[in-house]
Amino acid sequence: MKLLRVGTAGSERPALLDAGGTLRDLSGLVADIDGALLADDAALGRIRSAEAAGELPALDADGLRVGPPLARIGKVVCIGLNYHDHARETGAEPPAEPVVFLKAADTVVGPDDTVLVPRGSVKTDWEVELAVVIGRTARCLESDEEALAHVAGYAVAHDVSEREFQIERGGTWDKGKNCETFNPLGPWLVTRDEVPDPQALSLRLWVNGELKQDGTTAEQIFPVAEVVRYVSRFMTLYPGDVINTGTPAGVALGRPEPKPYLRAGDVVELEIGGLGRQRQVLANA
Repeated sequence: MKLLRVGTAGSERPALLDAGGTLRDLSGLVADIDGALLADDAALGRIRSAEAAGELPALDADGLRVGPPLARIGKVVCIGLNYHDHARETGAEPPAEPVVFLKAADTVVGPDDTVLVPRGSVKTDWEVELAVVIGRTARCLESDEEALAHVAGYAVAHDVSEREFQIERGGTWDKGKNCETFNPLGPWLVTRDEVPDPQALSLRLWVNGELKQDGTTAEQIFPVAEVVRYVSRFMTLYPGDVINTGTPAGVALGRPEPKPYLRAGDVVELEIGGLGRQRQVLANA
């Protein structure tokens, strides 16, 4: 299933995109798309049954904002330097273990919402990423199979980063990762059954129409299953938590000087095969 949330910010309603591309209203079946729903197999079964029976009313998508596909996110866990080609372009050694940092859940916005360039920023960068959405509580998982069984689905994430704040201002990466609007998510939460191999997904990102990133999750140093298993040993993962699994080569940080960092007015578009597409216009905060 392709689950999403539509409407004005803060007042989104749950919806489903059916196989024919029609937007369907879920508000008569469920209150929202959140961790509680993802952990409720019976509720998910009712959605599938209603879709199959043609019982879900259609929604007019014209002019309807698409919000983040997940409400009440508990935490956003991020994996840094998780692509071989991205490590090479930045001159970094591939890490021996996953590099883990956190983004605040309030950085998450809709896939086409405005992204704000922070005040004083001169090094705002782009990163297309595969997001993993957790569907079952995970603690100290032992196997890759067990890890994937705890995944509810996948989504497109844009891990916007401010490189001066991240690298040059001391401390951890968090300063450059938690600025307002720095995690567009969606358009859809695609359930696990529709993604048979998370290591066979194409990722692309354009800036002002120019292709900047063109990669595949096959390049991940630590595959999705290993990432979920690894993170579960250091923190409990709950339904509705999100893991951003890293970005392929092609970010501004890896380009020759002068590096083409983002400015107000730039347009960023990104997509992952089968998971949908985002488009953001940047503005000054």
